[in-house]
Amino acid sequence: MNVARAQHSDYENLLETLGCTLVRVPGADDLPDSVFVEDTAIVLDELAIVAHPGAASRRGELAAVAEILGRFRSLVWIQSPGTLDGGDVFVAGTEIFVGRSARTNDAGIEQLRAIVAPFRYAVHVIDVRKCLHLKTAVSPVSEDTLLIHPQWVDGAWFPAFRILEIDASEPFAANALRVGDAVVHAAEFPRTGERLSSQGIDVVTVPASELAKAEGGVTCCSILFEP
Repeated sequence: MNVARAQHSDYENLLETLGCTLVRVPGADDLPDSVFVEDTAIVLDELAIVAHPGAASRRGELAAVAEILGRFRSLVWIQSPGTLDGGDVFVAGTEIFVGRSARTNDAGIEQLRAIVAPFRYAVHVIDVRKCLHLKTAVSPVSEDTLLIHPQWVDGAWFPAFRILEIDASEPFAANALRVGDAVVHAAEFPRTGERLSSQGIDVVTVPASELAKAEGGVTCCSILFEP
């Protein structure tokens, strides 16, 4: 537990170093997965979408997150029978990529599509295999580049992007968090980090071994947005 807390503190400190202002959701000892706050919401410029996590045990997290996000955005909620985890969603401009996974179903995806349609977002559905969330398998690392585990998601789904594959010895290395011009990446995946750096990407590392024990990554512990 002490190692996990220390790593989370390092993560928070790094985000602040990169210019982020932290707003913390109050802790809840009865919600042990709440550290993975990313799954509870998707924040766009126009509004925030409160998710409906596929794991029922996560739904107690939503009220506290919604209270904070409501200070910055109008809120829309995904409703049952739809399920949607934020870890299955990434946004690139006006393109929204959503993983159909064990945690995100078609009903949740169609609700998302209807919510964002007035704002002219295009929603693309990607089948997720062999991992928990879409962003376990792929994440954006620049305006035009995606970091991908090719055995878990097919790069052909993303024809407009340059594809950078992870090092095969580091299967969980595709999860990366873009913060401005920098990319936060787990220190445990140095070979993939070297690949990113070789492409001119500014990589900053943080220890995340404790997150990895729950198939978590560096995107999982925050929801980033412009105020």
